[in-house]
Amino acid sequence: MAAEAGVRGRLLRWPRVVLFGDSITQHCFQDKGWGATLAERLVRKCDVVNRGFSGYNTRWAKVILPRLIGKSASAESTVAVTIFFGANDSALKDLNPKQHIPLEEYAANLKSMVQYLKSVDITEDRIILITPPPLQESAWEKECLAKGDKLNRRNSTTGEYAKACVQVAKDCGTGVVDLWTLMQKNQDFSCYLSDGLHLSPEGNNFLAAQLWECLEKKVSALPFLLPYWRDVDTAKPEVSLLGE
Repeated sequence: MAAEAGVRGRLLRWPRVVLFGDSITQHCFQDKGWGATLAERLVRKCDVVNRGFSGYNTRWAKVILPRLIGKSASAESTVAVTIFFGANDSALKDLNPKQHIPLEEYAANLKSMVQYLKSVDITEDRIILITPPPLQESAWEKECLAKGDKLNRRNSTTGEYAKACVQVAKDCGTGVVDLWTLMQKNQDFSCYLSDGLHLSPEGNNFLAAQLWECLEKKVSALPFLLPYWRDVDTAKPEVSLLGE
């Protein structure tokens, strides 16, 4: 019993990256998704935790964030938190009032979430905001029409929310991935989107690459957890595995 208690006392705490966002985050662990790519790169070094909620906006996200991340020992091992909202907030008020959030409130909600994370000891240098991607209106209009709806988003409006997100990051001192601007550097950005709104495999790869640039320095010093199997002492594995 004493030996078992000793082992439990040395419980390994995996560092973690928390991905918080809407459906583009919820779906990021699908095959070749941007979250899956990050998890593969960080295996045996860091957990990548998916906290994506399809259809959510920042008003709802602000409410649930304290239920997802609290002040505890785990905060010390949180390497990074991404906040990726805006695709729903920027929906047109007249056509999608349930998801729409006014621009000023969107910015205020992002700031509130950053301030909350700082209050639970996750510093601004570990927070990364991600703007919504650009909207390909013709493709998304087909999706809307198939459901009997009108086009309920505009790329120019999404751009206003992206700009506000970048400004919040600047004001709060956090990292930021301006996906809306970066994707449109390539004049035809349709390859990055599967339905005009959500990411295609190429869009997932693009975001993973951009986000990795922000994360690489934060995770570069993380050790490989537990020894490589060839390095385990076969005669006394506990020496290698328990550090005794």
